[in-house]
Amino acid sequence: MEKMPDSLIQVHDDVIACESCPRLRRYCERIARLKRRAYRHEEYWGKPVPGFGDSKARILIVGLAPAAHGGNRTGRVFTGDRSGDFLFGALHRAGLSNQPHSRDREDGLLLKGVYITAALRCAPPANKPGRVELARCRRFLMRELRLQTRTKVVVALGRIAFDEYLKALVDMGWIADRRGMRFRHGARFRLEHRASAVSPPVGLPVLLASYHPSQQNTQTGRLTAGMLDGIFSRVRRECSAD
Repeated sequence: MEKMPDSLIQVHDDVIACESCPRLRRYCERIARLKRRAYRHEEYWGKPVPGFGDSKARILIVGLAPAAHGGNRTGRVFTGDRSGDFLFGALHRAGLSNQPHSRDREDGLLLKGVYITAALRCAPPANKPGRVELARCRRFLMRELRLQTRTKVVVALGRIAFDEYLKALVDMGWIADRRGMRFRHGARFRLEHRASAVSPPVGLPVLLASYHPSQQNTQTGRLTAGMLDGIFSRVRRECSAD
């Protein structure tokens, strides 16, 4: 049988149906049953969470994973939690979303030239994914990277997202290795693809690193609104530098 071409819709469906990591599935389903008191009347999503946004995005944002009572509850990454409020506030100030919040899948949010995904599609216990679980989930990120051919800038939110994006590029053969690329907030990398690689037609995007907008970072001042605004100001400049 002839293999059908991939699509973001197919990736979306395959993510939701994934049962590859029993530990994560048990945890997410348990959280969906028990719920947090504030959300006790809501029906939790409880399944793996796909990426979302503009299918022809010039900006790709990679986060860590859905939050147990955020994305695992609402079914959309960075939605229904304080990390999402912090991120979407910055995106709205940068003119990259139509509203500064992300409450649920039906809240009218529109991203402008942005696609948001995650290194892991299930909420991990204590926000600590296992290496094998990340490796299993990487195939979805790789498919999204192949399909998002117009991407000019990738923003990696946190060290794990940064590492997983680079591992995906290595696994696809788009770069030979990640030597010299270490995570630090504000770091910028112009990646060179392997000469023998089957690469995106316009070459690899610029990679920008940012601290993750977790409460641990934002409440301690490790990541401020001004710092994240600075990242997305640079993103806008990178996109307009063609």
